Amino acid sequence: MAGMVSDSRHISERIDRNAADVYQYASDPRNLPEWAPGLGGSVENVDGRWFVDTPSGRVGLAFAERNEYGVLDHDVTLPSGEVIYNPMRVIADGDGCEVVFSLRRLPDMSDEDFSRDAGLVQADLTRLKHILEATD
Repeated sequence: MAGMVSDSRHISERIDRNAADVYQYASDPRNLPEWAPGLGGSVENVDGRWFVDTPSGRVGLAFAERNEYGVLDHDVTLPSGEVIYNPMRVIADGDGCEVVFSLRRLPDMSDEDFSRDAGLVQADLTRLKHILEATD
């Protein structure tokens, strides 16, 4: 049975920092409030599971296992129990890297909401760039 096809946008930011450093920082959920504050301001690990307090309630967060390929895919489990899969990569590019987030349109999402979410993701990736380029 074929799954439903959804729109997606690939949102990226080049970061002048090596891919391993960017991956190390971005893969640590404790850093999320600093570079992705829209997701939530408080991150907690409970029995090996990560949770973020958001304006919509407490959500679960599970990243792909640590890997050498820069894969930062993660599932966000909403308070309703719905799980949203978020593909994300850190791709080496010379002395720097590119971070790519694939934003998927959710069912019944308006064009305006999809564009707003894309803008929020771009702002988060830009914040990640500024943080990592300001530190060595």
